[in-house]
Amino acid sequence: MGYSQGLSGLNAASAQLDTVGNNIANSSTTGFKSGTTEFADMYANTVATAVSTPAGLGVKVVGVAQNFGTGTFTNTGVPLDVAINGNGFFRMSVNGQIEYSRDGEFHTDANGYIIDAEGANLTGYPVGTSGVVSTTNPQPIQVPMGNMPPAATTIVNTSGLNLDSSQAVPTTTPFNPTDSTSYSYSNQITTYDSLGDSHSMQLYYVRNSPTSPIQYSVYAAEDGTLVPAQGGTVATVGLIGTMDFSNTGTLTGFTTAGPAATQTNTDEVQVTGIPSATGSINPISINFNLQGATAYGGTGNTANLQPDGNAAGNFVTAEIDQSGNVVCTYTNGKTQTVAQLVLASFNNNNGLQPVGDNKWIQTGTSGQPTLGTAGTGTFGQLQTESIENSNVDLTGSLVDLITAQRFYQANAQTIKTQNTVDQTLLNMS
Repeated sequence: MGYSQGLSGLNAASAQLDTVGNNIANSSTTGFKSGTTEFADMYANTVATAVSTPAGLGVKVVGVAQNFGTGTFTNTGVPLDVAINGNGFFRMSVNGQIEYSRDGEFHTDANGYIIDAEGANLTGYPVGTSGVVSTTNPQPIQVPMGNMPPAATTIVNTSGLNLDSSQAVPTTTPFNPTDSTSYSYSNQITTYDSLGDSHSMQLYYVRNSPTSPIQYSVYAAEDGTLVPAQGGTVATVGLIGTMDFSNTGTLTGFTTAGPAATQTNTDEVQVTGIPSATGSINPISINFNLQGATAYGGTGNTANLQPDGNAAGNFVTAEIDQSGNVVCTYTNGKTQTVAQLVLASFNNNNGLQPVGDNKWIQTGTSGQPTLGTAGTGTFGQLQTESIENSNVDLTGSLVDLITAQRFYQANAQTIKTQNTVDQTLLNMS
């Protein structure tokens, strides 16, 4: 029986050498997961030997288990490179077939699709025109490399606007935008018309009463010209509304200077009839939402007004952020999220079948994939502008190589010994 045991050992040792050699060969392969050859003993299962202790028939290879532990990371500085720190796989589309990978070296092709080095498409959830991520059907991610169209300013919001409650009433009346003694504060914002042309809007705040309740009148000028009278009960050129504050400094209402019907809520007024001479939609209409404004004592802060709208912009670059969002940047300073990459996880990673090119496919043993996004559920975090290195321990693999070599030599020695015994028996005849 010595030959069969020794031969099975040689086969097993050869398989182990193959695995160790493959680990060493891929020690620099991005996202590679090291393997370990698994063995099992063999025994003859007969009635005669069932109650005794047989010598055994040798060893067999039962499989190669992969270590799916996370490798180290290398920062590449490439905006579309990304690594998974923890559980999960990138979901790739290869000619319509879904495969899974840990290799996050991505770039765009001629059509703007995000692909890996083998041309497989990275898939994710698309973002609709409303900016909402659709999580129903992952699809190949395409980066729109065209221009961002202009968007007219429709609303101006506030963040941290404070009009000092101790501010004195202006010494000069009536209000005059050219006389700084006729108003308490002023600030400037940039707005855009329907063609994306920018306009300079100046807002002026005039304290009306030195005592409670605190009240400020708000005036506006576009490109140096006061906005038209809004047609309210008191038709005053430039006046857009009046801010009233409680005795605790909170805004109780922003009353429009125009018709009451144009006021959408107690803190938002609509300013209409703003002229535009650029060929855009004329006149311009803008809502001013001052919800959250305060009149606390101390230094006034009027810098935090945030208008929407933008000029046209050319595509600059695309990057993947820590949430997996694919974000495009444009020359107008705006960003746009166009997709969110999807991750996949399996109940049994070792049930996945390697197919080469740093990819696996699902099998009945791996189970169906669970899809999600980075940082949710059991999915790992993303390392942006980074790649995951092979998790092969090169030093350990070299030791494994020596061990496998000894394993092979020892099994060869059993065959040699059996041959010597057989030769002795032949010489006795």
